[in-house]
Amino acid sequence: MSTLFLRTLRDDPSDAEVPSHRLLVRAGYIRRAAPGGFTWLPLGWITYRKVEDIIRDEMNKAGFQEVHFPALLPREPYEATGRWTEYGPNLFRLKDRRNNDFLLAPTHEEMFTLVVRDLFSSYRDLPLSIYQIQTKYRDEARPRAGLLRGREFVMKDSYSFDVDDDGLQASYDRHRDTYISTFDRLGLPYVIVSAMSGAMGGSASEEFLAPIDVGEDTFVQCTSCGYAANTEAVLVAATSVPSVEHPAATVVDTPNTPTIDSLVEHLNAADATQRSDRPWAADDTLKNVVLNLVHPDGTVEPLAIGIPGNREVDLKRVEAQVAPAEPTPFTDADFEKYPSLVKGYIGPQALGTNSPSGIRYLVDPRVVNGTAWVTGANTAGHHVTHLVCGRDFTADGSIEAAEVLEGDPCSQCGEPMSMARGIEIGHIFQLGRKYAEALDLRVLDADGKQVTVTMGSYGIGVSRAVAAIAESHHDEYGLCWPRAVAPADVHLVIAGKDDGPQRPAAETLAAEFEAAGIDVLFDDREGVSPGVRFKDAELIGVPTIVVVGRGITDGLVEVKDRLTGERTDMPIGEVTAHITALLANA
Repeated sequence: MSTLFLRTLRDDPSDAEVPSHRLLVRAGYIRRAAPGGFTWLPLGWITYRKVEDIIRDEMNKAGFQEVHFPALLPREPYEATGRWTEYGPNLFRLKDRRNNDFLLAPTHEEMFTLVVRDLFSSYRDLPLSIYQIQTKYRDEARPRAGLLRGREFVMKDSYSFDVDDDGLQASYDRHRDTYISTFDRLGLPYVIVSAMSGAMGGSASEEFLAPIDVGEDTFVQCTSCGYAANTEAVLVAATSVPSVEHPAATVVDTPNTPTIDSLVEHLNAADATQRSDRPWAADDTLKNVVLNLVHPDGTVEPLAIGIPGNREVDLKRVEAQVAPAEPTPFTDADFEKYPSLVKGYIGPQALGTNSPSGIRYLVDPRVVNGTAWVTGANTAGHHVTHLVCGRDFTADGSIEAAEVLEGDPCSQCGEPMSMARGIEIGHIFQLGRKYAEALDLRVLDADGKQVTVTMGSYGIGVSRAVAAIAESHHDEYGLCWPRAVAPADVHLVIAGKDDGPQRPAAETLAAEFEAAGIDVLFDDREGVSPGVRFKDAELIGVPTIVVVGRGITDGLVEVKDRLTGERTDMPIGEVTAHITALLANA
């Protein structure tokens, strides 16, 4: 450590929002280079390469073959698939000196498809799975959380190519198994959840989430059947509607009730609401929210969403449903363009493609034929009671847009679901034929007929995995790396005066470690107090710390397990064998 390019910090960086960002900077693993971009320092680069090597080893063992594409790509393939426009402002676009358009690749579906099209033409060439580990670029509006959401990051992305859907399913399953073994080796806890495919399209999408409180993703797990899904992909349980003869829809005077709570309070205090079986509740009301969808080409489309009044519209769920469009607020200026919409009192009678407003109207799956609602009457200070879906109004379709709540019934078995947060560390999905059709990837089948190849896409965030491991393996003192990815096997600390007997004993022990093939980080710095050395050892997080201190006069050294905090005094002659055994067991 006296010559290592390292400077640990006592204080947290001012822009650090999550533990991994804070600790990786303080421990000297990474250094901010620009918003959303980081320099890997020696300790960080060792850890990163160990993560990358495990991922590569598991991919290779599964029979997948590694390739490598450039990060600077031409516009034409992305134009052919529509993603030059669909990616919107997240795409880094640039021109060369001849004014040709290029991009910094956010992902490489097009290039994988083209290279297979150029080289393969027969069903005998398939199935094929190829992968790369490459830097990606996305112009995030707000880079945050260090390595978890940057503008430049490293991904392992692989693609499978099959003649038919059965082959795709087999390739998908093989990648899924490979991901399980990969994350097990990395020491990363994970939950496999149903997910949305997003801007890349496709179906049968699953995410591997590390269950960590600071994660940007929220997911649900059924307490009974094991169903798990990202909230963006959660399906509402089927609604059972009893056959009931509802009263006629009635407009009632509801002054000063622009909120659901004020409306329910007024209804229960009034006499003319025609409800006698129980008090009115928020989930009896139908809330209609209008948004604007901004499409990648800049066009703006209003969209109205009807949801039960006891819930809010979840914009992340909406965005997943309408991608690549981006939902934005409906402003006062927008309301002025649609005089039939009365803010705070919007009802479904004024919505739908066949209504006076012409605004497309989608409703929550709970809003089905036969359900009765209290909703806006499109007149200030008035609502309608007993407005029945299918009898008094119809929608243009349904959308999974309402927030998911703790305890919601599972769509598979009806039991309550719990909620947690997580970090996406892997994503697998079946692309199907979207890119193959756009780029004319076809092969001759066994009958000599041309068929379009079907594809799968599988990603792991390599740099993000480093941060996710740090998030799940730290304590109040610093990092606690799993042995498989730690920058060293043992951290050797001298705890004594520079001219004392500890130094020569530690130097001899360091040489023994190296001779035994043990990677050692040796704190041989002079003029540094033992207290600073101990704090740095805990901050850096190597799984085993060996301290050569006062006990050396009795031939003893202290061996500390960084994760458990367990300390053991051990004869110095037995330490190398002890560390070797730890490595063998790991």
